[in-house]
Amino acid sequence: MSQPKVFITRRLPASLESLQQHVAVEVWSERQPPSYEVLLDKIREMDGLLCLLTDRIDRPLIEAGTQLKVISQMAVGYDNIDIAAATAQQIPVGHTPDVLTDATADFTWALLMAAARRVVEADRFTRDQQWQTWEPDLLLGGDVAGATLGIVGLGRIGQAMARRARGFDMRILYTNAERCDPTLEAMLNAEFVPFDELLQASDFVTIHTPLTPATHHLFSDREFQQMQRSAVLVNTARGSIVDPEALYRALSEGQIAAAAIDVTEPEPIPADSPLLTLDNLIITPHIASASRQTREKMATMAINNLMAGLQGKRLPHCVNPEVYP
Repeated sequence: MSQPKVFITRRLPASLESLQQHVAVEVWSERQPPSYEVLLDKIREMDGLLCLLTDRIDRPLIEAGTQLKVISQMAVGYDNIDIAAATAQQIPVGHTPDVLTDATADFTWALLMAAARRVVEADRFTRDQQWQTWEPDLLLGGDVAGATLGIVGLGRIGQAMARRARGFDMRILYTNAERCDPTLEAMLNAEFVPFDELLQASDFVTIHTPLTPATHHLFSDREFQQMQRSAVLVNTARGSIVDPEALYRALSEGQIAAAAIDVTEPEPIPADSPLLTLDNLIITPHIASASRQTREKMATMAINNLMAGLQGKRLPHCVNPEVYP
């Protein structure tokens, strides 16, 4: 009997040795992701697919995979995959939840601190030989300790941010699709408020909500106009939650003080984006979960989901469990 075939859309930071003992593995080795046309061609003969957020896994592609038994994504989010189409074809979809919570929260906190205290600006200032002497008003930033943090989406990463904020004696506000359990609120010292009130009251606003039709461009001109002029926005969730044109207007016109984003719309950010001209914006290349330990765990979880699907077993971390009887 021939071995099942799987296609992995990028090199992974984990060993494939155990997988290769049972499966014919093809790995896309280039730095850029495979094109949609390549994916469509490969999927026709594959039993399994291990993909990333950069891959568009839509209905036509899923329906072209007539042998496909499992889709395993190395990410928590899966807005790039047509889950309904996979479910209609009885294909389980796996993802990698929980494992990247602390790594992402650590990085989000790093961005918050860097934006508050203008760390990147100060580094450029020094490298450009502009540092001449100590000055009382040079590169003044804002205090983090004792400030108000507004968390948009109190899921796992939002909760991890709240725990970090407690160490800085911050007032913690949050907004969510549904109010959390009072026990959790008390443990985190977090106060549920309407979205508009959070915007108006927060010194720092950090985004941790999923990208859905309801959250697409959740932050646009109206929202930025409600924020304090000294406020800082941090986004490590999804780029399309923030309207990039509105963000540029808010930063360039001083509607908010600064922002730090690890995600953009589109990704990567275009070379001619006006956002790249701003000194009060930090942009990183979608690396919030990029610790060695976390990425290795994510890859291993994705491989385990893939193997389970190929063996006809229930995926350890399944997005659409309704495919099972």
